Order: sequence, then structure tokens, then C-alpha cells
Amino acid sequence: MAISDASGSDAARERTYRWQDPATTAAAVPGRSGREFLEAIGDGTLPRPPILDTLGIDVVEVGDGRVVFALTPAEWHYNPIGSVHGGVMATLADTALGCAVHSRLPAGTGYTSLEVKINFTRAVTLASGRLVCEGKVLTLGRRTATSEARILDQQDRLVAHASTTCLVFPV
Repeated sequence: MAISDASGSDAARERTYRWQDPATTAAAVPGRSGREFLEAIGDGTLPRPPILDTLGIDVVEVGDGRVVFALTPAEWHYNPIGSVHGGVMATLADTALGCAVHSRLPAGTGYTSLEVKINFTRAVTLASGRLVCEGKVLTLGRRTATSEARILDQQDRLVAHASTTCLVFPV
């Protein structure tokens, strides 16, 4: 597949990357609180989930009910009309939404998204610079949790905001 750059060149581009076995990371879920688990991914004690390497998402900060991820837009994130694909933005938001909830869960507890709602407020391109996505827990019950996320561009402009409801369960 060829992608044209600003000079009009249709030279093919190539991207390669590596990831580690996701089963290693998944096996560590039951023995750690959600926050401990996420911190271990962030500091490299546990392998990063492959989706983070696939899209180039970085763990910036993990707190109690609050997480921050970052992504720098690249050509390979683009859709056919010349901006970052909404699915990339939705994945960044979904990562922060779910991990914010996970950061509040005790060991032996898991979650899954029941629904995700995202609003895109401006186009994202290479010129947007590094995107920062902050996720925060809104409610945490025995069976469900809700969280919200905001994605800001390098100029601190809101490019998207999202919310989720998660199902909480024993693992």
C-alpha cells in the first residue's frame, strides 16, 4: 500500500515493531491490585499489552482512579481523508477509560467495558502533536463502574471526550 506524503511522493512506507507474549501479562492480573498491575506495565516489570505497541500508546501516569496515556500521531494512524482514524482515538480513550477503573480494583477483580461513548471535537493530524488522554473514575460499585476521558492535543485543545460503563467481576 502506498501513502502520499506532503511532497506528493507515492513511495511505499514500511513499519515494523515487536511485542511480547500477552499471556505473561494476563497471568499477572489475579495476584495484583489493578493499580499495581498497571504500574508494573508502566515501569516495564510486566510486558506491555500488544495494542500499546501496535498503536504507539505510552503509559504516562497511573494513580488511584486516574491514568494518563499519550500517543503521537503518525501517518500509519491516518484514514483515507488525511486525518487520524477515529478508531485510533477511540482505542486511546477506551484504554484510559478502562485502566482508570482497573486502577481502583483490588487483586482478584477484573472488568470489561459494557459500552463506550466518544465525541470527536476536532480533526487530529500530524500537526496536532503529542496527544494526552486522561481517564478518571466517576463511580465504582460492586458490579459496575463509570469513567470519563479527555484527549488534548499539544496545544491543550480538546480533540475528543469519552465515557464508559464497565462490568466489575471476580477473576
